[in-house]
Amino acid sequence: MAKRDGYHHGDLRAALIAAAQAAVDAGGPDAVSLRDLALTLGVSTAAPYRHFHGRDALLSEVAARGFTDLGEAYARAQAAASDPQTALRETARAYLTLAFGRPGLFKLMFGSDLVNAADAPTSLLQPAAAAWEGLYRAVAAADPAADLATVKRRAITGWSTLHGFITLVQGARLKGFMTEPLTEAELLEAVLDKTLKPD
Repeated sequence: MAKRDGYHHGDLRAALIAAAQAAVDAGGPDAVSLRDLALTLGVSTAAPYRHFHGRDALLSEVAARGFTDLGEAYARAQAAASDPQTALRETARAYLTLAFGRPGLFKLMFGSDLVNAADAPTSLLQPAAAAWEGLYRAVAAADPAADLATVKRRAITGWSTLHGFITLVQGARLKGFMTEPLTEAELLEAVLDKTLKPD
């Protein structure tokens, strides 16, 4: 007997997104399967396709929510800061917090091709762009006299510093003989220092 979709219209979509988020957090993007999610939720394997035309469409929604959350984290960091330099530092720290606190989601957002896909939905592109603007805004505010090219250079080189550090840590490339006598906290602060002074 075929399974019945016991969810009201719209409820299954929300349940699929929540289940996919949990799967991404637990095992990264590769852990998401529409079939497995359907079985977990107790619906037919065809039911998810009423809401998402495929796996990438569901993952795009999860990534979009990740970018929205990141943008909001940036905004909170900047609102709570006492000065522009602190705001920039805490904005950078928010990026690191996402990467190390939710590595599966971070990989989906910044390691997949979803944003670059030719058919990437506006619902993904808009929050991704807004998150970038949050980082850019912090860089610009830290030096109001800087011209556009300088701000963009600092934003990209600072982001690259953060992202490179994350890649090294998550790939277990930083060995003890490389980092000692620095503690993890000292190394993190050193990376944040460099992010603030990318020139």
